[in-house]
Amino acid sequence: MKKLLVTGASGFLGWHICQQAKPEWEVYGTYFANHLEIGDIETLKVNLTDLQELKQIFNDIKPDAVIHTAALSQPNFCQNHPQESYAINVTASCNIAGLCADYAIPCAFTSTDLVFDGLNAPYQETDSVNPLSIYGEQKVQAEIGMLERYPHTAVCRMPLMFGMATPTAKSFMQQFIETLQAGKELSLFIDEFRTPVSGKTAAQGLLLALEKVQGLIHLGGKERISRYDFMRQLVEVFEIPNAKLKGCRQEDIKMAAPRPKDVSLNSSKAFALGYQPLSIKEELAALYQIK
Repeated sequence: MKKLLVTGASGFLGWHICQQAKPEWEVYGTYFANHLEIGDIETLKVNLTDLQELKQIFNDIKPDAVIHTAALSQPNFCQNHPQESYAINVTASCNIAGLCADYAIPCAFTSTDLVFDGLNAPYQETDSVNPLSIYGEQKVQAEIGMLERYPHTAVCRMPLMFGMATPTAKSFMQQFIETLQAGKELSLFIDEFRTPVSGKTAAQGLLLALEKVQGLIHLGGKERISRYDFMRQLVEVFEIPNAKLKGCRQEDIKMAAPRPKDVSLNSSKAFALGYQPLSIKEELAALYQIK
């Protein structure tokens, strides 16, 4: 079997990629802070910001392909810690692209819908980027740097992702569900729009992009939705009784990182390649079955 190296395997998306890739690949997953064990997968503690350590991993494993998901991906954290986040989000990403170029192997990178300013959605791959936050800015720098180092990189702009908690990570859903189940009121944006997909669907899209894409690709879902309306659907599917949902606006909540209003992705390019997200209701129903 060919060897796949997944960085950030302890993250929500990385864990899902490892699960989806297992039948076809011999998977190696890196983690840094959160030790994890995934059945049938070799996991390795690696500091990706250390170039020598990174080179050693490539030399030891000799991967046939790489999916790079490791990042500091909380916009508010990046806004307050720009140097720390730059080291992993930009420098390490460019070094990984350089090593993939040296080995002449496929490389997929997870960027974000937050590279856009939210004023001209839905966004296609050809649309201009204009990030509002340092996190979005760093992802743009990584996109440019990786494609300069290795034009064969599949730069995958990911949407908001949801799903059940993994052994070492949660999606935004868990905190929301816990709040509602505790009988508390949950305030959610009615004026912020995304095109969400489940972690499983996102992982399938990345494995497809690794095989078929060079350059930019959007891996959003098929529905543009606010967090408020997303949770209304979740409450219905998960049958949460007496849920107290309240709509609010972005301006009502102070956050360190500015947030765009609408970063819905046009993912028709990916759909044409065979990327097929289900509807949000279908995705939620599938999650409810395994809950």
